[in-house]
Amino acid sequence: MWGVIPAAGSGSRIQPLAFSKELLPVGSRCDTGGERPCAVSEYLCERMIRGGADKLCFVIAPGKSDIMEYFGEGYGSACIAYVVQPEPAGLCDAIFRVAPLVAPDEHVLVGLPDTIWMPADGYMFLPAETLAFLLFPVDDPSAFDAVVTDNDGRVREVQVKRTDATVNWVWGAFRMPGRVLHELQRLWLQRRQVDEYFGTLVNAWLAQGGAAVGVKSGLAYVDVGTLEGYHAAGELLRAIRAASGPAGSDGQVSPAAPAARRPIAPKRAALNVPQPSSTAEGKP
Repeated sequence: MWGVIPAAGSGSRIQPLAFSKELLPVGSRCDTGGERPCAVSEYLCERMIRGGADKLCFVIAPGKSDIMEYFGEGYGSACIAYVVQPEPAGLCDAIFRVAPLVAPDEHVLVGLPDTIWMPADGYMFLPAETLAFLLFPVDDPSAFDAVVTDNDGRVREVQVKRTDATVNWVWGAFRMPGRVLHELQRLWLQRRQVDEYFGTLVNAWLAQGGAAVGVKSGLAYVDVGTLEGYHAAGELLRAIRAASGPAGSDGQVSPAAPAARRPIAPKRAALNVPQPSSTAEGKP
C-alpha cells in the first residue's frame, strides 16, 4: 500500500523559514536516545503506516531536497520514494505524479504533511474498495473542502473553499484503490488538467457516475501551515499527552525515526596503533 504525501508547496503562509514547512518541529518523539523534536510531516507518516502503508512517496519541488536529507530511504517499517513536481500545479497534479508507481490492484492513502489530526488510526476507518474521505468537524469550513454526504455516507458534493459551505465536515485524508486513482487521472486529463483542487475533480467524477463515501470519524484537525495553526497544534498535542498520561503515546509519533535520523552505533575495530615515541614532542 502506498502513502502519497504532497509536499511541493512553498509554505508561503508561514514564511520566512530556513527549511521546508514539512520539517517544522512540532511536538516530540521517543526513541532509544530519549525524547527528541520531530517534524510535523512525521505525524502523517506514522498515521499512514498505522493504516497499512508499507511504501511512502513524497512529492516535492526541485528546491526541497532537505526533505530527502531528513527522511532518507525510509520511515519506520516503510520505504520512501521521492517524485518531483516541477511547477506548483496543484494537488491533483501532485497526486497523479505518483500514478506510474501504483498498480491497479494496490491501495493508496493520501494526506497533507502540514496537518495533525486525530484519531491517529483514522485511516483504518475507511473502506478499501472505493474512494473514501476521512471527515473532520471544523469551525470554519471556508478554508477547507467541505464534504456533503447523505444519510448513508455517500458523497453528494465537495464544496471547495466556499464561504457559503452548508456543512462543517471537511476532508483531512482519503484512500482509494489504485484502479480508482488511474480512473481519476484519466478524467483529469480529459478535462485538460483544469482541476487544481481535488474536490472539483471529485465533483466531476460524481457527475459521471463515480462513487465516493465520507466517514465522519475524525475528532480533531489542525492545519499547521499558518502561525495560528502551529500554536493550535502544540496545544492539541499537549492536551492529548496530558490526557494519555506518562505512559500514553498518542501525543507523540511512533518510536521509529526517519532513516536518515536513526542513531547509528559507532563501529569498533581492533586497530594496531603504535605507541607514542618519547621523541618529537610525544608524536608517533
